[in-house]
Amino acid sequence: MVIGIDVRSLMDEKLTGIGEYTLNLLKALFRIDTKNEYRLFYNSFQSKKCHLKEKYPNVQFYRFKYPNKIFNFGLNFFSLPKIDKLLGRVDLFFMPNWQFMALSRRSKKIITVHDLSFEYYPQYYSLKRRLWHKFIKPKRLIQSSDKIITPSESTKRDLIKLYKIQPEKIEVIYSGIGEEFKFQISNFKFQKVKEKYNLPDNFILYLGTLEPRKNLENLILAFDELYTNLDIKEHKLKCKYYLVIAGAKGWLYESIYKTARSIKAKDHVKFIDYVAPEDKPYLYNLASLFVYPSFYEGFGFPPLEAMACGVPTVVSFSSSLLEVVGEAALAINPYDIREVAQSMFECLTDDRLRDSLKNKGPKQAKRFSWQKCDEKTLEVFDEVKNARAITKKRL
Repeated sequence: MVIGIDVRSLMDEKLTGIGEYTLNLLKALFRIDTKNEYRLFYNSFQSKKCHLKEKYPNVQFYRFKYPNKIFNFGLNFFSLPKIDKLLGRVDLFFMPNWQFMALSRRSKKIITVHDLSFEYYPQYYSLKRRLWHKFIKPKRLIQSSDKIITPSESTKRDLIKLYKIQPEKIEVIYSGIGEEFKFQISNFKFQKVKEKYNLPDNFILYLGTLEPRKNLENLILAFDELYTNLDIKEHKLKCKYYLVIAGAKGWLYESIYKTARSIKAKDHVKFIDYVAPEDKPYLYNLASLFVYPSFYEGFGFPPLEAMACGVPTVVSFSSSLLEVVGEAALAINPYDIREVAQSMFECLTDDRLRDSLKNKGPKQAKRFSWQKCDEKTLEVFDEVKNARAITKKRL
């Protein structure tokens, strides 16, 4: 079987959730599948480095050098060029996320839909991003696909509710997390990461993009509540813990910085920019507590990664997060600042609760592996290919 794959997300300089999903999925997929041929498509007028650097005998890159604006204009308004034809004959085409796309009618299409946050929370997206979604037409792309992969039952329910997709057309395949995310005994690498990012000795961690949907302003206000109003003197927490907010700057990040400057505990809030992938496991291991108060997620990599490292974790009870973390994390109402503060306080002071979360976390995280994800993804590829063969016979 010849499979075309859109890997444009791997050309971004710094990978975030979707890019990490694509990279890890394909690396594991190419290790276990040697029988199928893969043709990876990307368009880059200027030379860019692809994050998928390994070589595989059954994998070929197809780079096209059209100026992006002209290329996307042609795809959007004229449905040209047909990507599958640029790659030669392919049996099916896989999109790890929606992009400007045009395929011939004969081409079978599979798409991964990570979430529908832009439908539920358009106010959390810039005007440019909202226009991008308008031109991409995700609903049309999804409805025209032969099979849809979602990383959670939550996203599946959203697709059925908003886009009226038939349930049997959707396959829930949980994403995985890397084996590098695990509890580790302190070593020289810990010290190097601590020095590299100038980290304090004890800190509460958030890791992810800095954008409105992640609810970081409420997290900062909750930390201020923890620092100033809760009975922390008795537990000797005052002046001991910092809040470290790590991740790439997204839309309206300035508002998050402004909130941090306005609180009484402002000297105990530290921002660090994009964290290199190789540093993440050590950053998690150095943290005393991980908090992820996002309003909406389709899956949620950071909480699982933190749990795999044995870090007590607090998450929102919204969208997919409870589905993913199970009973191995503390759940909070992301809109209730006092509740977020109280949950952090309990995790830092209640030894029984901390020990319970530290024990449950790695066990829950082990349920999510890239090997399982790839095996199920391959089953979907085969299902779509075989369905096409049956249709041809009937004709």
